[in-house]
Amino acid sequence: MALSLRQQAKRRAERTRRRLKAVANGRLRLSVYRSDKNISAQIIDDAKGVTVAAASSLEGGKGAKGSDIAAASAIGKLIAERAIEKGVKDVVFDRGEYIYHGRVKALAEAAREAGLNF
Repeated sequence: MALSLRQQAKRRAERTRRRLKAVANGRLRLSVYRSDKNISAQIIDDAKGVTVAAASSLEGGKGAKGSDIAAASAIGKLIAERAIEKGVKDVVFDRGEYIYHGRVKALAEAAREAGLNF
């Protein structure tokens, strides 16, 4: 029986997270969530179960656009700045169910340029 698109995405996210857990070596996880209109990122400490830093295109206020590569780059830079303020430099990148392309790729590259290592 074929899986639905939602089931395929869930399996892909679980597979990605399982691989990251194996190679994390105590590093925190940079998780990305992408919707049609916005994008957000969190630095998560899975050992303690807490979110260390977060950034979202929803913070831009009314009228701010969050659905393009420029917004994703801004969020990548912002999450890197907030993580470095908290003393976090090394993370693993959790793209979840998304392909490393477009907005997800722009966010990752901006975070790297701003100083995060992954």
